[in-house]
Amino acid sequence: MHDGGEDDLRAAVRAAGDYVPDPGRAPVPLALPFQGTWIVQNSPATRVPSHGTHVLGETYAIDFVAVDRRGRTAPVRDWRTVAGTEPPERFFAFDRPILAPASGRVVAVHDGEPDHPARRSPLTLVPYMLTQAGRLRQGLGAVAGNYVILSLGASGPYAGLVHLRRGSLLVRPGDEVTAGRPLARCGNSGNSTQPHVHVQVMDSSELLRARGLPMAFSHYRLFRRRDGQSEDVALGMPRDGDIVEPLRAE
Repeated sequence: MHDGGEDDLRAAVRAAGDYVPDPGRAPVPLALPFQGTWIVQNSPATRVPSHGTHVLGETYAIDFVAVDRRGRTAPVRDWRTVAGTEPPERFFAFDRPILAPASGRVVAVHDGEPDHPARRSPLTLVPYMLTQAGRLRQGLGAVAGNYVILSLGASGPYAGLVHLRRGSLLVRPGDEVTAGRPLARCGNSGNSTQPHVHVQVMDSSELLRARGLPMAFSHYRLFRRRDGQSEDVALGMPRDGDIVEPLRAE
């Protein structure tokens, strides 16, 4: 895949400004691309566009961060949590297997982007967020990090899994995969402040011209932190702050 530079990214940003999403379109069904418990961030059930932009096909994207039963993203907090950066290996999500969310064909991969230190402290998080424009100038890899894109049909739609660990990709373009097959491991590459997996569905395999499409996840258990309730969901989209885990097949 072409790893676009500054001019390509600027053109993608301009094109995204004219995009009008279609919330009435039937969502593309996916399985959760992991095992265990993960907390939801930047969900399209909370707002659209979910990440504040339509660029790079992100209109209906969602982020998942692995947590323990207490809802923690890492087992420790120390001075680095408060005033510095933290090694990505500290976090539950880092190096966890990322699975194919549906059967399909691998159409694009990108590897080689480093896994950055994580940032939970406002002292390091805020300056990092203010330098996002600089990462755009470095090209697509600096934003998306390492990724895998699957074609879910003969001509789409396409599912993207982003911010993967460098050197962990297990597939290459042309591979046919079934739902649940390991694709890579969770990392902290690209525009990411702590290890997580970013999932989106698009109308194109080319991130620089892709338009985001609605999606939904099947067969998962949902824990709502806002009211302490849980339920099993056949098909749906969790909201920010919800904790999800895939249901085991009977």
